[in-house]
Amino acid sequence: MAIAENHRAAREARLDQLHDRLAAAVEQLVSGEDWTNALVFAARFRSRSFNNSLLIWAQHAAAFEAGLVPERMPSYVAGYKQWQGLGRQVQKSQPGYQIFAPVTGRFASATPSDRDSWRRLGRLEKPRPGEVVRTKMVGVRPAYVWDASQTSGAPIPEPPSPKLLEGGAPAGLWEGLAAQVDAAGFRLVRAADESAVFGANGMTDYTARTVTVRENMDAAAQVKTLAHELAHVLMHGSDQVDARQHRGIGEVEAESVALMIGAAHAMDTSRYTIPYVSTWAARVDGTEPAEVVRATSERVRATALKVLDQLDTLMIGNGNPPSLQNESIHIPAAQLPSIPRRHGIDADTPLPDTATASAAPAYARSL
Repeated sequence: MAIAENHRAAREARLDQLHDRLAAAVEQLVSGEDWTNALVFAARFRSRSFNNSLLIWAQHAAAFEAGLVPERMPSYVAGYKQWQGLGRQVQKSQPGYQIFAPVTGRFASATPSDRDSWRRLGRLEKPRPGEVVRTKMVGVRPAYVWDASQTSGAPIPEPPSPKLLEGGAPAGLWEGLAAQVDAAGFRLVRAADESAVFGANGMTDYTARTVTVRENMDAAAQVKTLAHELAHVLMHGSDQVDARQHRGIGEVEAESVALMIGAAHAMDTSRYTIPYVSTWAARVDGTEPAEVVRATSERVRATALKVLDQLDTLMIGNGNPPSLQNESIHIPAAQLPSIPRRHGIDADTPLPDTATASAAPAYARSL
């Protein structure tokens, strides 16, 4: 018992260190110049109305058919001066896409609660003392935007993207995770490719109670995705109201659990996990990304330990030869001794990340 308790204490300490390392890596990434430039770039664009989205889509499709743009789907769109402000120039002979731009006016009132008290201010007119001023849309006017592919110039900054894991999976890990999915009352489904999971690597559907992982990835990516989906099953069901308030937090939690499960099996998932977690953490309004990661630490560690305690697999710090007990958790798998599969269930191996079904929509896409 004492040995088992020591193993568990050592594992908990390493998971704590790993979570701190993840938070530090996220903080470093999102404070970097590339990330900042990407966010500044995205912030320059305004959300388009549904009608304008349809207009852009139709006109871009026509431009594609005419051979003016390389892709059928539009990417970033902005006005002429907006593109110039980003160091890019609209190419000659490229037609703009006409949309409806809002026309606004300034209104003033000394009694804002009285709807009839608001009066429109002239172009240079100043409000009277004690009046409140608000801007309202009073109409629309035609305006033009251009897709990024219709411009040239400075590179468009993009945040780092997750890189799928390559290579094989630790022996028995897929089977052990699959058994826990089944024990939670969910059915594991294998998909041929990402088209079955809306472009994601995996998906959890709480209504149908299924976990789907696509098969056209390396085994390491598949098993990491299964760990991510299992975390969703355990942490983000319909009874977990607080955890489902913001999808970004849910994705940070699920991927953090996947990182810990992988690390306990000498899998380095950081090339995928850090950009993935950073992207979702940055979407949580009012909180710094690293703080989002740190705030999830207790729930993440508890879930990771719950999963790991039910696995009968070879893990760092819990069953390895003594010479490996004090090694870093990021030992490359190639340096580990070859161990035959133990207690494996004869099941196919799945893949990486996920789309999670939320309470409102039946499905939600992952990155």
